[in-house]
Formats: sequence, structure tokens, C-alpha cells
Amino acid sequence: MDTPLSTIAVVGLGTMGTGIADVLVRAGREVIGIDISDTAAAQAVAALEASTARAVARERITEEERQDVLARFRTFSDLQAAAEADLVIEVVPESYEAKQEVFRALDGIVRPGTIVATGTNALSVTRLAADSAHPERVLGLHFFTPVQAMKLVEVVSSVLTDPRAVDAVTQLALDLGKEPVAVGDRAGFIADGLLFGYLNQAAAMYEAKYASREDIDAAMKLGCGLPMGPLALLDLIGVDTARTVLEAMYADSHDRLHAPAPILKQLSEAGLTGRKSGRGFYTYEAPGSGEVVRDALTPLGSAEAAGGREIRSVGVAGSGTMASGIAEVFAKAGYRVVLAARSQEKADTAKARIAKSLARSVDKGRMTGEARDATLALITPAGTLDAFADVDLALEAVAEDLEIKQELFARLDKICKPGAVLATTTSSLPVVACARATSRPQDVIGMHFFNPAPAMKLVEIVRTVLTGDDVHATVREVTTKIRKHPVDCGDRAGFIVNALLFPYLNNAIKMVEEHYATLDDIDAAMKLGGGYPMGPFELLDVVGLDVSLAIEQVLHREFRDPGLAPAPLLEHLVAAGCLGRKTGRGFREYARR
Repeated sequence: MDTPLSTIAVVGLGTMGTGIADVLVRAGREVIGIDISDTAAAQAVAALEASTARAVARERITEEERQDVLARFRTFSDLQAAAEADLVIEVVPESYEAKQEVFRALDGIVRPGTIVATGTNALSVTRLAADSAHPERVLGLHFFTPVQAMKLVEVVSSVLTDPRAVDAVTQLALDLGKEPVAVGDRAGFIADGLLFGYLNQAAAMYEAKYASREDIDAAMKLGCGLPMGPLALLDLIGVDTARTVLEAMYADSHDRLHAPAPILKQLSEAGLTGRKSGRGFYTYEAPGSGEVVRDALTPLGSAEAAGGREIRSVGVAGSGTMASGIAEVFAKAGYRVVLAARSQEKADTAKARIAKSLARSVDKGRMTGEARDATLALITPAGTLDAFADVDLALEAVAEDLEIKQELFARLDKICKPGAVLATTTSSLPVVACARATSRPQDVIGMHFFNPAPAMKLVEIVRTVLTGDDVHATVREVTTKIRKHPVDCGDRAGFIVNALLFPYLNNAIKMVEEHYATLDDIDAAMKLGGGYPMGPFELLDVVGLDVSLAIEQVLHREFRDPGLAPAPLLEHLVAAGCLGRKTGRGFREYARR
């Protein structure tokens, strides 16, 4: 274990094994690729030849260096070829039987000091180690796909692992230009432990027909900045693989959020395993292709928008950041906007905030001075809701308090003309409760914008059981005209984004409570392993821990799932006044402005 890891065997030359071999040979290691399938071995060689040829074409390496890289990769069909390896990394199919067969065979092949690593992302490293003649040399080395691009490597120790083995593979990961994170042995480790619960909830949401697959995926990409939607990601990972991982996680945690959604079993057993089979949640051009093609579930487009009401003027109630941002969005799209606050002074301040925002756009060359002036001229600040008498769409963006919103809707009911659409921007409260405060609940709908409204493309369109078809069509059409992406969802807590995002954030807090991983390691794991723009604790501190707690409480009350109960650590921080960046301290401390 004290010798340099210069010769490395990779057992299993699928997508992951080929990617690992690629980064190893490029880092100067001798790599022995082993697969019982000659076809898989040939494909691995071809993949390396293609990737290195691209590197030469882009002048990242020379042709001579390319030939050196290719010479360091040898393939075999017999596990006996691993005899000379300093490290063996197995990435065979995700089953104990397959992996244990490899580990038992390696006991009679490799030297006693050779480190044996499993690439599992869900199975127990301890169980695999205990079945080996030398459990002290066994650990987990979990790369993420595509291996060449993803920086994270989770180094997984069991209670039996020799620390020298951990040190050796950690140094290897650093030599490969990766960022290793040390974790203990539990199903899913950090990144998949958080990711797969979220993916499972998305699958359950789709199965319940709460929202379409396209809307769920668009919501999480546009609302959270994720590189892929959850259902498209399940197809990429493999529906069968996701089911296996979730079953292992559920066996470990007994958390209902990890119990595989029945649709994962149905798709798996039907052979609809995602991209690799050509069909999963989506249909693909061919097995192995990433090109989605139209199928019976593909939406036909926005024909439903026909027959909506005409919207020429918009009233926005509120004077905060969200209200001014929404007013800016509508004015930029050419709508006349009345921006009403509790006083004329507050309304004027809100318009001044819009003027500053538009000035920044001019400075950055995103709009002309003439366009800025024309946009501002469309906004009329008002100190009373009475100014909404003639608007076609009245939209509230006041405090997230049901009583305040109901009182406001009761006033809008009296002030707004017949036929005006009344909308709430609530992120978690029941839209129907706002609708029932009026005499025209058929005219009430939810339009959940995301902050900052001028930049974020997503709007969740929340339809209640009382909302009229023409109102729904009108709001979808208007949302498209203001250059936002509408997604449809029903009137239940969290809608799409918060219902999927906040349980994931809550589970990250539980990981810290259980002393499984640090804030920094969890944030790094999700950014480097999942491609998330922010780690969960960075995001919680930005959103505000009080806001996060309130959303968690709403979700828990609505769905009554014990797994959705807010983490005690979150409750304690809020009780202590540590609310995140806005107070200078949340999960981390921040410099006071």
C-alpha cells in the first residue's frame, strides 16, 4: 500500500470503466482494462482512440503524446491480467453477486498489498470488504459520469479499511486533477444519497400525473439552474440502476422518500430503462442515443392558448424586490403597468428600483437608452389599489401570509372590473384559499415567478379546481409573451420546484446532523458531482433559513410524510436568529455589510 499506484486494473469496460481508464492513462498510469466481453473491450479502445484524436485536433496533445497514451492501455478478457496491478478498480454491474465474484477471484490473483476499490454508488463497501481475504485493502472509489469532465471522487472507507489505502487513492485522485471527498460507508454516500431521493420524488410526482414530464424537467432546470431535469437524468443514469440504488438506500434508511416509486419498477421490468434501451420516461431516436423524439405523451404545443382573454394592462400589488421585478418584466414586454403599494412613497421607491435595474441593463449593452425610457414610461406608481380599476390582470406580490393575501384578494374583488384575471405569486400557500376570498374564484390563478424575476425564465402556472379554462389559457399566453417559460401544476404545497427542492435541502441538513459529512464536503459533492450551481448550504443561506423552514413546514403539513419533517438543526438556527446571509450568519458566517 505504500508503493506508488502506477499500474491500475479497471474491471468492467462499460461507460464508467472506459471513462476511468481514459483519465488514468492520460495521467501517465499503465492501465489494464478487463472485460469478459471482447466487444466492450474493443469499444473502450475505440473510445480512447476517438477522445485522444479529438485532443490532438484541438492541439491539447501532440500525436506523439497520443501514441504514448494509447500504448499505456491494454485490454484483456481474463481477470488474471490484474496480477501486476497496484490498484484494481471494479465497475461491474451494480449487484452484490457480480461484485463479490470479482472480489473473491482477485484474492487469489493480486498481491496482498494491492488495493482493491469498488466503484459502487449504492452497495455496502463493508459487506464487500468482509467477503474478501484482505478486507483492510478494500475501499470505495466512486467516480461520476462523464468521468473526464466531473471533478468529484468519493473515497469511501469501511470500518475495516487501512488508512494507508485511503491516503494512496486520495493522492491518486488529486494526481488525476479530481477533488476527493472522504465519506463513510452508507448507501448513496453524499452526492447520490441526496440526488436519488430527489429523483425518486420527481418520478412519483410524474406518476401521480401532477405535472407532465416536460414541465417537471423544465421547472427544475429553469427554476434551480440544474444542468438536466430529473426525469431526463433518470433516463441517462438508467431507470433500473436508479431503482437498485434507491432500494439499497431504503434498506439503509427506511425513509419513505427513498422507497422506489412504483413507476421505476414498472419501467424497469418492461425493459424501458432509459437512453440505453431507447425508451424510459422519454423516447429516444435509438438505443444509446440522447436525441429525444416525439411520442404519444409529447405535448402538442400552445394551441390551448386560443380563446383566452385580452390583456393590455397589468396591476402589480407590492413594493418589494419581487413586485418591482415582475413590474419590470411586464413593462419590458410592452404592457402598461400600475405598480401599487401601501403608500405613494413606497410605490415611487419601487419604480426607482426598476429604473436602477434598467440602467444596469443599458450599461451592460442589453438594452438601449430609448428602450429604457419607453419601459419606464409604461409604469405608473400608485399609493392605492384603487388604481387597479381598469387593469386586465391584477397580480399580487405581497408578504407570504395567507391572511394578508386573502384580505388583498377581497379588495381586488371589489375594485377590479368584471373579467379581470386575479393572480397570486405565492410560492407555498393554497391558491384556492385566495380564490375563495373573492366572489369570482374562476378568475383566480397562481403565477409563481422566481427571484430575480427579470432574470429567471420560469413561471409556475398554478390552476385550482375552480380556475376557468379561459383564465388558464390567458395566463399561459401572457407568460409566453413576457418571454418566460410556463409550466402547469396543480394547487398543492410546493408546486413543482419547491416540492422537489426543499426535501433535498432538508436531507442535506440531516446529513450534517448525523455527522456523516461536513457542510463543505456536501456543498462540494453536489456542485462537482451533480453539476448544481450552488451547494445545498450555500443555497439555504441565500434563500433564508426562516423562509426554508416555513416551506418545509408547509410541505410536512400537506403530505404528512415523516421524512418531510424539518430537520431540528434548521429549527434551532431559525430560533437563534441565524437566518443566513441576511443576518450575517446561517450555516456559515458572513461579513457584515
